[in-house]
Amino acid sequence: MPIAELQVYSVEEADVTGGVCVVRCVGGVARAGQVYAAGELRLGLRRIERYGRTVGSFGAGHIARVHLTGAVVALLSRGQVLTAVPPDGHSLEVLEEWLATGPPLGDEPWPRPLHTLAVGWMRDERVPDGIRLRWGRVALAAAERRARAEGADALARGAELAAVRGYLIREFGPGPGGDPAALCRELLALIDLTPRAAAAEARVWRDLPRARILHLRRIKNLLPWLVLVRPHLADRDPLAGAVDEWAAVRPGLP
Repeated sequence: MPIAELQVYSVEEADVTGGVCVVRCVGGVARAGQVYAAGELRLGLRRIERYGRTVGSFGAGHIARVHLTGAVVALLSRGQVLTAVPPDGHSLEVLEEWLATGPPLGDEPWPRPLHTLAVGWMRDERVPDGIRLRWGRVALAAAERRARAEGADALARGAELAAVRGYLIREFGPGPGGDPAALCRELLALIDLTPRAAAAEARVWRDLPRARILHLRRIKNLLPWLVLVRPHLADRDPLAGAVDEWAAVRPGLP
C-alpha cells in the first residue's frame, strides 16, 4: 500500500493544540488516526470531513477538511506536502531488510518519499556517522527504484545516484563514503559526447531542438559530482584529465 500524502490548500484554524486544514490527497489513502510528517515534526490526523460529513478515509485526487493535532499546523503553508509515517516510523533495520529482500511493510514506501526520507537522515549531522552511511545506502537503493518506477533515462538516473554517492564521499571520504574513481568512470561512461563536441553544441545551443537542449542539460547535471570528487584523483590519472576537460566545458552548457 503506497504511503499517503496530503497537499495543503489552506489552514482554516490553528492554535497550540492543532487546527483545521483543507487538503488534497495526492497519494495513497488518508485515514483518521494516521500520523503525518512535516519535516522533523509530527501531526496527527484526528478527523476527516467531506461534504459536511465525518468519514474514515479518502483517497488520491480527493479533497477534504481535516482536523490535525500539533502546534505545527499554524506554520503549514499552501502547497506543502505532508507524508504519512507509522507512529514510530519505519526503523532503519526494517527498511534495509525490505530493500534487500522485499518483504511487505505496514505501509510500503514508494521510492520517491523513501528517497526523500533517507536523504534527510543521511544529511542529519546530529546522527552518528555509521547510521548516516547506512541511510545513504538506503537512499541509493531508493533512487534506483525511483528511476525505474518513473522511467528516468540513464543521465537522470546517474545524476540522482551521483548526488548521494558524491555527498557520501565528500562527508566521509574515499572508502567509507565510496570510490571516487568508480563514480567518475560510471558518470563519464553515461556521456555520449566528447568535451569538444559538447562545447561546439553549447556555442549554438539556442538554435538546437528542445530535446537536444535537454540532453545537454542532463549532461551538465552530472558534472558537479565529477568536480566534487576530483580532489581525490591523482593528477596523473587519465580520469582527472577527463574531469578537468568537462569542468572547463560546463559553464557554457545550457
